[in-house]
Amino acid sequence: MTEVGGIAADRLRSLIERIERLEEEKKALAGDIRDVFAEAKSAGFDIKTMRSILKLRKMNAADRDEQESLLDIYRKALDL
Repeated sequence: MTEVGGIAADRLRSLIERIERLEEEKKALAGDIRDVFAEAKSAGFDIKTMRSILKLRKMNAADRDEQESLLDIYRKALDL
């Protein structure tokens, strides 16, 4: 393994190249997600609401309940 300034250059290059490949995959996946949202929009679905649902589904039940409770409290405080 080649060391430059105390750094294993081959290992560093390997890690950087892996990160670059993953960044490219992430970009491709983001494009695919945009396409699915475009498809949903053309089918008449509300994208903003879909994003909210996705955010809620990522939460565990306790966090979701707390979020909904706080939202309800804030709505009542603002007469909404």
